Amino acid sequence: MLTLVRVVVTVAMLGIVPLGLGLVGGRGVEALRRVWLGPAFVAAAAQWLPRGAFTAALAVPYLALTAALAAVALTRAWTYVAARPLAPYAPQNAGLGSVSRQRTVGAGQRWVVEVAVWTALATPVVGALALVAERAGVRLFGFRLSILALTVAHFHVAGFAAALVAGLVARATAAGALGTTAALCVPGGTLLVLLGFFVGDEVELAGAAVLTAGMWAAGWLTWRDVRPHSPDRVTRGLLAVSSAVLAATMVLALSWALGEATGLPHLSITWMAATHGVTNALGFALCAVLAWRRLGARPL
Repeated sequence: MLTLVRVVVTVAMLGIVPLGLGLVGGRGVEALRRVWLGPAFVAAAAQWLPRGAFTAALAVPYLALTAALAAVALTRAWTYVAARPLAPYAPQNAGLGSVSRQRTVGAGQRWVVEVAVWTALATPVVGALALVAERAGVRLFGFRLSILALTVAHFHVAGFAAALVAGLVARATAAGALGTTAALCVPGGTLLVLLGFFVGDEVELAGAAVLTAGMWAAGWLTWRDVRPHSPDRVTRGLLAVSSAVLAATMVLALSWALGEATGLPHLSITWMAATHGVTNALGFALCAVLAWRRLGARPL
């Protein structure tokens, strides 16, 4: 299981996150993106070394980098709330054909997109903190080391990538009912899952249900509204894969959370990593950020 998790985390750190950061605007994000690969490469390599103080130290610069990214999220949130902008928030202006020509996100809906962006920028630090603790062999908050390793993957894929994609989809579809569902349920579900680690399996199940609703909404809107207006076959294929994958993988997430909460039969954590984890990272997150980069999406 740990080998699969390490592969997912490596792909997320070196591919999904830096590619995704290119879809977020702002000088702070851009400055961090330019220096991302160095600390991320060292931290990803540290996963494959024996646990210990030295290995944990290798991941500390990456933790500092993600903490800086979280600080950017807080600054962006504070600036947004203080400014209370009234100007319309236009969707991306490239690659979506009639969607981008006909719809805009008004000031009343802009906060929906912003919540998704803040979540995407703030969640990698949770995974980075878990990585440092796991590499040090420290059971942070009493969690098993294997759970900490899974936390690293979860908050890079379900945290960063899913929230980012939900924000992009909400903007592209003018934050309609389903777009709003995606942009709010993905952050909300991610937070509930994190809370469930401390409170209990029932809260984690609720988080999985909310997160699934958001992911399914994002996947359906991607398939219905974004994919048909994509300019080339490769981009359409990437969007098709990223949306179709969610239909199956989030059923696995729900069934696992339900089994943990009720004792019903469900896949082992090893099989969840091999199916839900790997497929979500490669089939959903990586394909999605590649597709949105190919669309030339204006930064959020």
